Amino acid sequence: MDLYILRHAIAEQRGSPGFARDSDRPLTAKGERKMQRIAEGMLALELAFDLILSSPFLRAKQTAEIVARVFDASNILELSDTLAVGGDPEELIAELKKRHASPGSILLVGHEPYLSSLVSMLISGDSELSITMKKGGLCKLTSESLHYGQCATLEWLLAPSQLTRIG
Repeated sequence: MDLYILRHAIAEQRGSPGFARDSDRPLTAKGERKMQRIAEGMLALELAFDLILSSPFLRAKQTAEIVARVFDASNILELSDTLAVGGDPEELIAELKKRHASPGSILLVGHEPYLSSLVSMLISGDSELSITMKKGGLCKLTSESLHYGQCATLEWLLAPSQLTRIG
């Protein structure tokens, strides 16, 4: 299984007027433009996904929608509370195994520090490995048998600036 992990793009700051709930913060115009270029870079890498699973928080959902549009893959975009801020990574893994039992390619879109903690757990068995996922950053993990704990190999971790130069 190829597991791609994407942090949402640049969003409105926490506490910005008009966004009482954290889950309602949208991408900024700059975040949308940059995510478009990041998604084009992902396409240039010839990535492909069987499933795009996103946090339901607006900024992550918008990020996933941009990727889905660039990849012409809106039909495989789904939302999951297991990727929301405060989500449970063990429940996420169980959901992935249930939804996508056979090896394939999945893109997860979510938030920090959840994503770096998830990557750390899957590659080392410990959630405390220091990993920095910048907004719009993408990493690729591979796993023969996905489970909560050490089960994956980190293939690469790309900063958004690297992805925008690829496209």
